[in-house]
Amino acid sequence: MSFATSSDGEVSPDLTKQAMPDSAPNHAVPVEARWLVWGRSAFALMVVAVLITLGAVNAAMSSRWHEVEDGVLWGNRAEGVTAIEVAAGSAAASAGLQPGDVLLAVNRSPVRTRADVIEYQHRGHKGTRLDYTLLRLGTRQALEIALSPAPRGASMYPVLAAVGLFTLLVGASVRLRRPLDQATLHFFWICVAFFGVFTFQFNGPFDRLDWVFYWGDAIAFALLPPLLLHFTMVFPERPGDGVRARGALVPLMYLPALGLGSVRVVAIVRGSQGTMQGPMFSRLVDMLDRAEPIYLFICAAAALGVLVRAFREITSVTARRQLRWIAWGTALGVGPFAFGYALPWALGVNPPVKLQLTAILLLLVPLTFASAIVRYRLRDVEVIVKRGLAYTAFLAASVVLYAGIRQVTGFVFVSDADDHNWIIALLATLVVVLLARPVKEAVQNALDRVFYRDRYDYRRALVAFARDLNTDLDVVRLSQRLVARIVETLVVDRMALMLADEQSGDFSSIGHYGFAQPVPRLLRSSSMLGRLDGGHTVALDDPIAGARFVAEEVEFWRDAGTYYFVPCVFEGRAIAVLALGRKETDEPFNSEDLGLLTAVAGQVATAIENGRLYRQLHLKAEELGRMREFNENILESLDDGLVVFDGDERIVRWNRALEGFYGVARGAAIGRLLGDIFDAPFVEALRAARQEYPFGATLSRVPLSSGDRGTARLLVNATEVPLQNASGDDAVMGGTLLLIEDITDRVRLEEQLQISEKMASIGVLAAGVAHEVNTPLTGISSFTQMLLEGADPRDPKTVLLEKIERQTFRAAKIVNGLLNLSRPATASSERIDVDVNAVITDVLSLLEHQFEVGNIKVRRELAPKVAPVLGIEHQLQQVFLNLFLNARDAMPRGGWLSISTRVDGNHVIAEVADTGSGIPSEQIARIYDPFFTTKAIGRGTGLGLSITYGIVREHDGTIHCDSAVGQGTRFKLALPGAPAAARSARAN
Repeated sequence: MSFATSSDGEVSPDLTKQAMPDSAPNHAVPVEARWLVWGRSAFALMVVAVLITLGAVNAAMSSRWHEVEDGVLWGNRAEGVTAIEVAAGSAAASAGLQPGDVLLAVNRSPVRTRADVIEYQHRGHKGTRLDYTLLRLGTRQALEIALSPAPRGASMYPVLAAVGLFTLLVGASVRLRRPLDQATLHFFWICVAFFGVFTFQFNGPFDRLDWVFYWGDAIAFALLPPLLLHFTMVFPERPGDGVRARGALVPLMYLPALGLGSVRVVAIVRGSQGTMQGPMFSRLVDMLDRAEPIYLFICAAAALGVLVRAFREITSVTARRQLRWIAWGTALGVGPFAFGYALPWALGVNPPVKLQLTAILLLLVPLTFASAIVRYRLRDVEVIVKRGLAYTAFLAASVVLYAGIRQVTGFVFVSDADDHNWIIALLATLVVVLLARPVKEAVQNALDRVFYRDRYDYRRALVAFARDLNTDLDVVRLSQRLVARIVETLVVDRMALMLADEQSGDFSSIGHYGFAQPVPRLLRSSSMLGRLDGGHTVALDDPIAGARFVAEEVEFWRDAGTYYFVPCVFEGRAIAVLALGRKETDEPFNSEDLGLLTAVAGQVATAIENGRLYRQLHLKAEELGRMREFNENILESLDDGLVVFDGDERIVRWNRALEGFYGVARGAAIGRLLGDIFDAPFVEALRAARQEYPFGATLSRVPLSSGDRGTARLLVNATEVPLQNASGDDAVMGGTLLLIEDITDRVRLEEQLQISEKMASIGVLAAGVAHEVNTPLTGISSFTQMLLEGADPRDPKTVLLEKIERQTFRAAKIVNGLLNLSRPATASSERIDVDVNAVITDVLSLLEHQFEVGNIKVRRELAPKVAPVLGIEHQLQQVFLNLFLNARDAMPRGGWLSISTRVDGNHVIAEVADTGSGIPSEQIARIYDPFFTTKAIGRGTGLGLSITYGIVREHDGTIHCDSAVGQGTRFKLALPGAPAAARSARAN
């Protein structure tokens, strides 16, 4: 079992927990050395066992032995042994003994001195009756006196015996831990001497065992001073010349002890033989008892002088720290006992018995010596002294405060103080308890200012600075500020903040001070990383602590001037390390310095982790921004319109494509309801689809009115997809995604393609029909011409023959037109300027008789100046003929046929409208299909509008139909006007 003083002054069984003994067993140690270790350890254990046994016996005897007396203070006078004072109520007073009586004999044996009376009393016990022969006023008297126990005050022996036992155990622990170290042997005998001084005491019967205790106490007290002085002269080790010079003084140190012991032996021997009179014997023994504390004080003062001189001789930092431990322990342990009790008593002044408690402080001597030997917390001498002073001052202040409160409150209850003593004590205790913490802090702060002086405010500022580190998320700037502040506070010669690489785990400097060369990297494979990851500070200037690590690595960092590594641990792993050298005074850091650095390191770890997380968050935010921008570009690059609306059908997204073909800007659409932007039939269709297909639906070829006024008609495909929330729960929807595909132009192109394919089929058919019709038509035309050659111009039949000839020519043109359906388009060189108004007038003249028969009224609204179009006249006649015939057939009971022309830019617009039955809307898309007709069977072939559509397209024009059932039909033709340059060229 080993013991040490903890940081708060309590005793802790952990003196060498972190120390590695110099004599740690090695497999290569010879057998003889092992026997030597075991032999020395066994000897120490045997000595400790014997001493503890004797101490236990001594304590048992002390507890059982009760001294008896007669209650008389006897004194040696000229007339004999005289009763100087008789205690009231004692056995002697009860028997009638009076002051002034001269004792002649005890149990009929003459007595000559006071010592003879005391010897009789020591032989007796409680109740022993002694026959006293007295001389009172010249008359002999005989009295019988029964001995009674002498009154005993509060004994300090149990406390002193406990101190001795604790000291012995400390010495034994150090000796067993390092049996090969010569300093531990010397220290062990010092602890044995302490044990003898505090534990052994004679009790009074003076039997053999009592004499063992007496001489054990005497020898221990005589040897303790020179042992203490001798130890300070040889530990720690000095240069060789000084050791030899001090070795000659060792015998001289033990001569006073030998002299005092010899005188005591002679006195005891002569006193027991009766050759030395009682008063002389008593004075000699008393003088020896008082000389020994003086000798102890002289040796302790000399030991302090030796330690002070050793400071000048020793350059090793560790050795100087050992000297500080020994010096403080000697001064604080021996000083109070010497000045408070030993020296006053040795000089003849009887101090209060309670001042014997100052002997407890002598515990500091073995404790500090043990710490110096095993090198435990060598750097914390000033810290422990400061804390000891702080607690001492705090206790003193508490006692003074308590006494002051008792004194003040005593004036308040002066009349009945006894009745209120418990109230006063309770109030005083409560006040002391309440003020304990602020008083302790005030004392601690005052001592800190004394110890740290001008660095005190810097240390407080460093703690405040560490708390504010989390506000700085720039790791590089944080490292520079941190290094500067720690260097300023602790006055270190060099420092670096080393950050772990996220990939390799190696530590490299991101901020440093005082390094002449680049700061080396601390590798993740280092032997120190295990301790650093565990949150332990690595101190390489401690030889014992440095023995844990690879020797080459320790030397490498020491050569670099780096002695301390304080880890910044986060979640069980060091993410950064504070690497520091020594103070500019070449002093190592004490536990308070390392504790301050550890506290700062904890804040640094949090700040670095916050900075790392902030950097990762910033990178993630940038990545998310890029992804968002990428997704935005994708959505904005879609050719289809995209709308996102929430559960309340409020629009939250509107892409650029939808702006283009629907005509509503994004700003005007965002935040508005779906029904406010799209027409009601379209919205109702979407709602119905969502209700029927909650997980998505597609609507095909849905009509949609576009623009703010709904003037443009679109044909779209609409796809609805529900948006799920982030949890992925299908039951909870976060809105709806609507894709709108504008298929208006595509449908129109598809229709045109279908019409073109049908027209091609018609062309093939028409070519065959035209070929078959052209043969008889040629015959008719030839025969007609032959008849006209021999006909009389005045003959009425000649006119009819001429009409037949014209109609055959017209029929031939129609046949040629049918042939053109299967041939490539007519070359532009074959086209001429055609007056649309003239074409309309010619066609109307052909159908004038039919309109009159069908009761159809014609309304002409022809523009007076219509630009000619570049085309083929008979084809344009065919177009209007087909339109007029369809209008006639649509009005079997008569009606109005309206024809109008106008110029619109570079186009000539012609409109043909009737008041007929109209065309159903679902059939309008098919009216240009070949062989499609809305007429009754036998009334139409379904080719008229197909041929019309083909001719208009050949002329680069457009045709559009608007019709409503029961209201009539309107066809609108747009033909490009003939270019002015072409007209001029043809005119020339």
